[in-house]
Amino acid sequence: MPLQSPLDVPEGDPFGPHNLPYGVFSTAEDTGGDAEPRRRIGVRIGGYVLDAGAVALALGSPYAGLLGRPTLNPLLAAGRTAWHDVRRALTAWVTDPGQRPAVEPHLVPLEAVTMHLPYEVADYVDFYASEHHATNVGRIFRPDGDALTPNWKHLPIGYHGRAGTLVVSGTDVVRPCGQRKAPTDPAPVFGPSVKLDIEAEVGFVVGTPSELGTAVPLGDFREHVFGLFLLNDWSARDIQAWEYVPLGPFLGKSFATSVSAWVTPLEALDAARVAPPARDFPLLPYLDDSDAGADEQGGFDLRITVSINGHEVAHPPFSSMYWTAAQQLAHMTVNGASLRTGDVYGSGTVSGPETGQRGSLLELTWNGRDALELPDGKRTFLEDGDTVTLSAWAPGPDGTRVGLGEVTGTIAPARTAAAPRGAV
Repeated sequence: MPLQSPLDVPEGDPFGPHNLPYGVFSTAEDTGGDAEPRRRIGVRIGGYVLDAGAVALALGSPYAGLLGRPTLNPLLAAGRTAWHDVRRALTAWVTDPGQRPAVEPHLVPLEAVTMHLPYEVADYVDFYASEHHATNVGRIFRPDGDALTPNWKHLPIGYHGRAGTLVVSGTDVVRPCGQRKAPTDPAPVFGPSVKLDIEAEVGFVVGTPSELGTAVPLGDFREHVFGLFLLNDWSARDIQAWEYVPLGPFLGKSFATSVSAWVTPLEALDAARVAPPARDFPLLPYLDDSDAGADEQGGFDLRITVSINGHEVAHPPFSSMYWTAAQQLAHMTVNGASLRTGDVYGSGTVSGPETGQRGSLLELTWNGRDALELPDGKRTFLEDGDTVTLSAWAPGPDGTRVGLGEVTGTIAPARTAAAPRGAV
């Protein structure tokens, strides 16, 4: 039987009314000449985008002011009560047959929209929260030492990244240039990275800010974090290896971080909450989540797929992450650092215990030792023209699946015309 309406989403669609992720979009009609396109908040339902602000206005909703904006930031800043109320209203609009005459004119096919970065990024922090990833990296670079550093199981390790180079899914990633030096080289050289890698991650965006000098406790995670999304923290391993001692990642990561165009609200993922792995050491009180109730378990059961040029190469499980997003938020603010609306933080590379669950080429190829066999040739690290796609789903209510918006990027050649004198 043919569908009677775009709102009649097929059973099993991971973007049904149980999901309703937020994004920002424009259409061809929104662009005139050289002007910037008119950007609008959209909610994904099946194969369509609902112009949320237009529907709110048509229905005389009190949320028209929040939804009729070119960015999610005002909605993010409105706080948890507003997030819940707006989501409840959206759910009613797309499920109540009586609302269809007002809603259907504001549905736009996915293929007819251009998606934009859905929020204005304030700060960006990236963590290192997978024990399997950290152990693999330790074994690669410290084969004769301890795989994990002494602090790893006592605090979530992270670094402050560059907010200005977060880009929306679909943006090309230009191969970075920089200094690199192999252990046997007498001196560093300058040039394009030859070990360009991915990091399959999950990102979190902050809505409600916090006061400078005030820590955010574990139990306030939902009061501050609006939702999550897939994130690819591209990494130039050769640049990173030469620069990171003693202060950590810098140019090897700051050139681009790709994020999904769709933000899944935390409320859509209640059925995917799981307990994190057992902890090996007692945690300090501000990180101790051992008494968290079933409704506030810190992990999320997200099933991620990594594809290169359309070929699946890994399936990292987010449920295996040692440190949770709530612990990361608590640690990020325990010194009094403030949160701002639009702050983004990444989970760190997601890797599981199995070879096929590793979320980076560094691990999948063991730093280039074991090439991946792809239909279009072998890969140790990324080549120009390669397209990497991260996709994922999570268990939803009543046996449904909650789809996460994919994040994709294609590697463009390095721009070396203005390279410093002596470059190679």
